[in-house]
Amino acid sequence: MNEQLVPITYALSPLPEMPLSHITISVAVMSPFIEDQPSKKEVSVTPIKESRIQLIEVEDQVFLEKYTAYVTRIASRWCGWIPEFPEFRYEEKTKKELLKTLKKELRKTLKARDKAWDKQIEEDIKAGKLDHLREEALEDIRAGRFTYL
Repeated sequence: MNEQLVPITYALSPLPEMPLSHITISVAVMSPFIEDQPSKKEVSVTPIKESRIQLIEVEDQVFLEKYTAYVTRIASRWCGWIPEFPEFRYEEKTKKELLKTLKKELRKTLKARDKAWDKQIEEDIKAGKLDHLREEALEDIRAGRFTYL
């Protein structure tokens, strides 16, 4: 099969209560009907009139952070994303599978960010970038400007 960039028109609503608007995006697709018609450069998909973006709260139980996932159905697939993470753009056959994927990928991303943060702190400590904060804290202790927690 040939991989081609194909403009696809679909329904998109920024908020559930707002009317639908149409947008065009370019995506890489692998499809038998495109291979059968190699001269066609454009494929138009009729928007689903009932499509609405659903806002679903996704909470990570380990990091105790909540995010809003945007979920919609486009043709026969469920699509979802979390705006705070640009890399989050997933499609699944069912809404349940999509939410499971979003939660799994959210956990992976939060773990990676946590690991990167720990690494950066260790590097900053070794480089002496936080020494002034240590000295300031010790000075406050010597002067009695602290409270036991």
